[in-house]
Amino acid sequence: MPYVTAAGDSFERAGRLSHSAAAVQAMADHAEFFVPADALADATWVRDVVVPKSSLSGADASSSLDWAIAIDGSHLTQQVRDGMPSVLYGFAQAAAALVDLAVMTEQSAARFVDPIEMERAVSTALVTLDLPVAGAYSREGIDIKTSWRELTNRIFREKYVEVDGFKHSLLELLFRLHGVPGGAADSVPVNCPDCSIRDLAVEYDGMKCPACTLDLYPTDTLRIHEGVQEDKSNEESLGRLRSVIELLVLVGLTTLMWERSRRFLLPRTLFIQDGPLAMYGEPAKLRAQAERYFRAMANSTPGEAPYICGIEKSGAFVDYGRALARHDLVQPGEVVICGRQILEKLVSTNDPIAYGKETYWGRKFIYRSLDSRVVVITVPPLSGSAYDARGGQPGPDGYPTLPAILDVIDRTGSSMYQDGIIPVAAAHGRAAFPIGVGTDVLRLVAREKLGLAR
Repeated sequence: MPYVTAAGDSFERAGRLSHSAAAVQAMADHAEFFVPADALADATWVRDVVVPKSSLSGADASSSLDWAIAIDGSHLTQQVRDGMPSVLYGFAQAAAALVDLAVMTEQSAARFVDPIEMERAVSTALVTLDLPVAGAYSREGIDIKTSWRELTNRIFREKYVEVDGFKHSLLELLFRLHGVPGGAADSVPVNCPDCSIRDLAVEYDGMKCPACTLDLYPTDTLRIHEGVQEDKSNEESLGRLRSVIELLVLVGLTTLMWERSRRFLLPRTLFIQDGPLAMYGEPAKLRAQAERYFRAMANSTPGEAPYICGIEKSGAFVDYGRALARHDLVQPGEVVICGRQILEKLVSTNDPIAYGKETYWGRKFIYRSLDSRVVVITVPPLSGSAYDARGGQPGPDGYPTLPAILDVIDRTGSSMYQDGIIPVAAAHGRAAFPIGVGTDVLRLVAREKLGLAR
């Protein structure tokens, strides 16, 4: 402890068992809590919402996909200098990993895995960005919300998704998302941050608000600045920004294949988004744009493509799925349909029927793979919305891509993390920020960019 002893020759020592009083008190203050993911008493009813993979419509004739592209992202905030805790710099990146499923299948059948072949089977691409998130501003005399607005606009114009000659800025992809696969929108809807005017049609170059003359940027449509506050770390807002970028990377890669090979490559590739197919917080309205955009892509592509899913590595549905597997309530090769009965158990809301209608553009399914991994996926429906005020489409009949997606999950198991999938593990390995020395380097970068190196 930072207190000098009475003798003055040393510091006070904390008792080795000083934590014991708190632990004993916590045990004494006994309380009952409800954990939905662990509440499995009389859960035999679950068998009524479990179906075997083999019974899914189109399972016998499901497409055997040849490639998988996984998209993952990460972000962190870094304190720039000791003694200046209010100044935080943010880093975010999104990575895409292309996996040759044929090579993976060959290696899984081999006695010894060839690491060189495994490396050749994976190709990756990366989008990175950085900005001061708290305590520093894009210029003098503005507040933190304005700083975020200006920096987001700048980042979206300067950062590109670039693959094999396909090069589009994040801003161009944002306009694509608001348009159709064959053409970008002319404008995006923006609410003026300073006055009550809403849904202004802001074009690529921006405009001034007709009422208050504030400079408006097309990236204001994301509304991320609304969650930014002075004297906060704003890490949650950085996470929202990262989620938007992951979605735009997905838009870019699917559009690339749609433009160049919608009859060959696109129908043979699975696109995997790390996390659910959802958009939370201020940019949640992009959910409807994603739903509409990929629906238009599906309507102009042969077969069931594009094959898209989200995979969750954590959360209540993952915990519940693992509990069901531990109690053998779902067997290898079986799918749990997450309809009203499951939602009422797991979702803490007065209206579980309407769960997800504002955020999700894919429907959740719990799958226990043939090798007993538990995977929670979200899959876009063929038509309509996955969730709505009337309960949406629990499935599985409205999800023709589901059998092919489950087939890829069965073929690409990974031990790199619990219940892992090789494409997601590959993307995560590229997108994750290193700890230790890596974060020290990021601190030095932040100091240099803020002019605080000395």
